[in-house]
Amino acid sequence: MRILIHDDYNSMSKWVAYYVARNINLKRPTPDDPFVLGLPTGSSPLGTYKELIKLNKAGKVSFQNVITFNMDEYVGLPEDHPESYHYFMEENFFKHIEIPRNNINILDGNASDLEKECDEFEKKIEKAGGIDLFLGGIGVDGHLAFNEPGSSLTSKTRIKTLTLDTRIANSRFFENDISKVPKTALTVGLGTIMSAEEVLIIINGYKKARALYQVVERGVNHMWTGSMLQLHRYGIIVCDDEATMELKVGTVKYFKDIENQDLENLPELYVNN
Repeated sequence: MRILIHDDYNSMSKWVAYYVARNINLKRPTPDDPFVLGLPTGSSPLGTYKELIKLNKAGKVSFQNVITFNMDEYVGLPEDHPESYHYFMEENFFKHIEIPRNNINILDGNASDLEKECDEFEKKIEKAGGIDLFLGGIGVDGHLAFNEPGSSLTSKTRIKTLTLDTRIANSRFFENDISKVPKTALTVGLGTIMSAEEVLIIINGYKKARALYQVVERGVNHMWTGSMLQLHRYGIIVCDDEATMELKVGTVKYFKDIENQDLENLPELYVNN
């Protein structure tokens, strides 16, 4: 597992955006062989999305042959609701880039058959050839997507009941009224995330420090589902200094030392001619 520790959120976001662009350009995707990108919502990836939009508008990366799969969506929230993840992705990313609309895949939390919706989502990922790079954030309790503490480590896309902690944390987006936060969501599973060729988790801010500690310095534990990244052959954590406050000094120094070259330089962009 790689850990790249940046000075601040802006530096971290820019690095992640360039890394995503680099991976897309290296593959040189085509309609028959697209790049498949897993995407998160929430505050953590906002800076990355802004930087990717800049790169796209500058002609440094194209999303024309990119297929996306989002991690999750609330159950029962209209797609045009300001807090739905359909709305979030459209406003913060999709409407600003030239991705074909039929290449965008987000779970339908209003489907008449939610279990079928989850099964079909897994089939779509398989049909697309599997996910090349899955971006993710992490909750304060260490969860990935909506894989709450106690989730199966081999789980697939499914319906998930949200914990009280998650609903309280997300109530800030619902006028601080927990009663307005949906109690269930559709989410990709830990097994779905782990089946991606590469997984990159964005962790920023002091409030995520305990989660980063559990994920990095403790063992794999279904109560801290982000710890599954320890078992991925190409797992990366990109974080800022604030998020490392619970890590041992030796751990921080070690990763800063071995990743020094990549920290100082943005990932090289391989731009298609």
